[in-house]
Formats: sequence, structure tokens, C-alpha cells
Amino acid sequence: MKKFYLALFFSTLLISGCTEETSTDIIETEDIQGIVASTKETAEKHDVSKFEEYELQDIIDGDTIRIKYNGSPEKVRFLLVDTPETNHETLGEQPYGPEAKEFTKQLLAGQDTVYLEFDVSYRDKYKRLLAYVYTKDGISVQEQLLKNGLARVAYIYDPNTKHVDWFKSIQKTAQKSAIGIWSVEDYVTNRGYDKDAYYAATKDNSETENDESNTANKNSCVIKGNINSKGNKIYHMPGQRDYDNTVAEEMFCTEEEAEAAGFIPATR
Repeated sequence: MKKFYLALFFSTLLISGCTEETSTDIIETEDIQGIVASTKETAEKHDVSKFEEYELQDIIDGDTIRIKYNGSPEKVRFLLVDTPETNHETLGEQPYGPEAKEFTKQLLAGQDTVYLEFDVSYRDKYKRLLAYVYTKDGISVQEQLLKNGLARVAYIYDPNTKHVDWFKSIQKTAQKSAIGIWSVEDYVTNRGYDKDAYYAATKDNSETENDESNTANKNSCVIKGNINSKGNKIYHMPGQRDYDNTVAEEMFCTEEEAEAAGFIPATR
């Protein structure tokens, strides 16, 4: 699914520190490029001189990359955040998964290394490295994923909790702003992401929009068709003398439609 409710304009406001308005603009995956460009210009730059630099090899998912570690390829799982999946063996692709991956990919585009900040424990139960990831100019990838509504704070396990309060404060702002993953009620859960809730909510929104559109179309059909006592089919336009007193037996949107149904225009 290539279209999602992602607030491009509001995301830009968030990065610059404004948090009072919300947006539910529908944008396409390609617009991630604009968000990343704004992020690179306005994001806080952290001091990475005390972190370790590694060769970047691949972007696996929104929250997972591959680096060269001690001479061998190693997966790095971003600490304390979780993005929707793109190609999970059981969960498949989840809404906002492609956007999160594209965001990470573009944020790290053009650089052959990344900086990793390790916490107390270096690996998870799957033997993946665990780290806070930064670009070469000091942008925190986790911070920006959370700020733009593309990740949730998750997998909070002692002793790796160094930045949990920082991340939670960023997430709270994104939630209040209802951007990205937070724009669809009940999509984000304590267990992960609920695709059924997402599709049910977006389907309901689509049906509501269609109903409103149909109602608007019906309301625009204001030509009254009436059959008089002699059996003559006559249509009356708004503004004509007898329009308000005419009992409509049929309503038409255009004069052409009325005439195609056998009605003739009223003379006054």
C-alpha cells in the first residue's frame, strides 16, 4: 500500500519546534524525500566524537541496518524503537513500514559510515547488535523516526534504558499531533501494530468521504420535475416564479438530464 496518512507539513513544523496544529494530509511515499531534506536542515546535531564509527553496508528495515563489525557483516537493531514491518515472515508488510524504511534509507544516503552509541548490553537474544544510531553529522536516527511518527518507543529492557525518557517525550509530541502511525486510532498497540484496526479505520474514513460526496452531489441536483394536471412534464429552475411552490416528482442535476427524461422547461 503506497498511500498513507502522513502529515508532511506538520512534520516540518514539529522539527522546528511548533506543536499546536495537526494535519491529516494524504501524501505518497515519494514525499519522504521532502521530510528527510527538512530533517537534515533543522534536526539537532549531537556530538558523535565519543561514539564508535562503523562502515554502513545496508538498510534492512526502518529500525535495522547492517554494518561491518570487527571485519564481519552484522545486523544492528535500533535500541528502544520499533517501526512497522516491510517484509516480516508472519506479519508481512505493515502500514508505514515502507515509509519508515525509506526515511532511514534517505537519512543515511550518501554516507558510507554511521556512528553507534552502545548502552550496557551490546546484543539481544537474536545476537543482533543493539545501538543508538547517528548520521555522520550527528543526527539521531531514532529521534527523527519518533518525531516524524514513523516509530514507537518499544522493547524497553533493563539495562538498556539510557535514552528512554528522551524518546518517550518525543513520542508524546507525535501522539498529540496525530502524525504518521498515530494518525489512525488503535493502529499502534503495546504489542506492535494492528493492521486490521488500520484498514478498518481507513475504510470507514473512505466510506464517510464517499457518503459526503454523494450527499453533496444530491444536494446539487436542484431542478424540480413536475407533471401537471394535463400530464405535461415540466421542469422548474431555481429562481423561477413557481419554483418554491412546485412539488418535485423528480429532481435533476442538469437541464439536459431533465430533457432527456421527457421534461420541458417552464416558461416562467
